[in-house]
Amino acid sequence: MPNQTLKVFVTRRLPEPVETRLAELFDVTLSDSDQPISPDALAQAMKTADVIVPTLGDRIDSRMLGQAGEQLKLIANYGAGFDHIDVATARQRGIAVSNTPGVLTDDTADMTMALILSVPRRLKEGAGMMASGDWHGWSPMALMGHRIGGKRLGILGMGRIGQAVARRALAFGLQVHYHNRRRLHTETEQALGARYWDSLDQMLARVDILSINAPHTPATFHLINARRLKLMKPTAYIINTARGEIVDENALTRALRSGDIAGAGLDVYEHGHAVNPRLKELPNVLLLPHMGSATEEGRLEMGEKVIINIKTFADGHRPPDLVVPSML
Repeated sequence: MPNQTLKVFVTRRLPEPVETRLAELFDVTLSDSDQPISPDALAQAMKTADVIVPTLGDRIDSRMLGQAGEQLKLIANYGAGFDHIDVATARQRGIAVSNTPGVLTDDTADMTMALILSVPRRLKEGAGMMASGDWHGWSPMALMGHRIGGKRLGILGMGRIGQAVARRALAFGLQVHYHNRRRLHTETEQALGARYWDSLDQMLARVDILSINAPHTPATFHLINARRLKLMKPTAYIINTARGEIVDENALTRALRSGDIAGAGLDVYEHGHAVNPRLKELPNVLLLPHMGSATEEGRLEMGEKVIINIKTFADGHRPPDLVVPSML
């Protein structure tokens, strides 16, 4: 039976079918804006709601959780990443946290592959030339990039998305290398044609393209820093569709400006939408507005997972996508 008495607060606009189903099942407060809710408004909502449905832009830290009412028992995050939520403090206060894993694997891997293809072939510069009217016909020396077939792709983080990137990379003739917290089973490595590197430093020195597909945790913050960027080939490229905080953005900008690496394709940034202005000026960098998961199908499936997590919780059971300590 629908739990119409469960008070659910949604912080931002969601796809219409998701909002409609939430309204059918719960006493839901929906947002009429696609902009982030203010911290004060979020804190106020947490004093009265049983369930909060936040998104990546809603920071729920220990201070915010300290203002929550006793009735708040679930934060059903609309998104797979949950580093914007202080999960440990939430658990201490008896508040469960769920997320929406798995549904965006292919969408993010597709975007990663698009950047892997685009940056070495200088698509940004070519598209800019067409938009500005500066193209005056074919030239044998114009906009020469690099083919990716036969190159070494290093994948940092070999979870669902990393493995999906590896499968796509094989089809384009890339040699797959990877570094991960845990080594994959031999059968999986063989299926992906992937070589494991226990040492990230050693892998970085040998790959032509680095794809970052790891979560943001205290252990991965600035994992790619100035020292590690110096280890990479000057002809190498960095692709990041995971979390911006994994890369020291200032160090990356310096490496790109000095020619220590050849280029980058980024969909995420260390400080959210506040992108380093120097990074924007570089011709060898393709910047995207965090659109790796932006498909209609993916957004709807995210909403379906949120609803299932809330409904399962309302029925007195453990949400299927509960964030547990081993994931932190």
